[in-house]
Amino acid sequence: MTMWRWLGLAMAAGVIAAAGCASQQPSPSVTPAPVASGPGSIRSIFGTASWYGPGFNGRPTATGEIYDQDQMTAASSIFPLGSRVIVTDLGSGRAVEVRINDRGPFRKGRKIDLSYGAARALGMVGPGTALVRMDLVSTPEFDPAGEPQYFVQAGSYADQGNAENIRVRLAAYYSDVRLSELDTGGRRYYRVRMGGFATREQAQARAVQTARFGLPVIIISE
Repeated sequence: MTMWRWLGLAMAAGVIAAAGCASQQPSPSVTPAPVASGPGSIRSIFGTASWYGPGFNGRPTATGEIYDQDQMTAASSIFPLGSRVIVTDLGSGRAVEVRINDRGPFRKGRKIDLSYGAARALGMVGPGTALVRMDLVSTPEFDPAGEPQYFVQAGSYADQGNAENIRVRLAAYYSDVRLSELDTGGRRYYRVRMGGFATREQAQARAVQTARFGLPVIIISE
């Protein structure tokens, strides 16, 4: 056997051996890139709710509006500003619909800071915190002209009869009261609404009038 023939056979054997080793090695696993999950993609989550009021009442919120602790609002860093969220106390079953107008809470382990008014509606002012489910109802939407329309909501109720009683009560004073149904996937809510109003000032005036009935009033835009 000539040297050149021997070298050729050796090289060929090396190639075959290398190919054999490669075929025995496991193919590298591919880890899928994480799917971005921005605030708008969240529909329903669970966590601890707290509340805030005294000491912050009258101060500007993240939206620029003045914080009113008696309004149905909340602070959260999970949902976009202007979102509407139904917060259900898992212990009592009570639910309240709030509008996100501020950022927070800033204590580890807490997902949402309710206004004093919202916490009072849930009956959690005394305990201070509660385990809740948060169902995202909507994020801010605007009409094609880019102008929001405002509504005054006088509560969100799991019982249609309770909602109808409130509607009838308010209809004695206002002609634009109606029920709006919302299905969050497993639970249905009946919201009592008035409007729409062209400006937030008009909605605010109605909200102030309606507050005398002791109802959980919230201003929403869509």
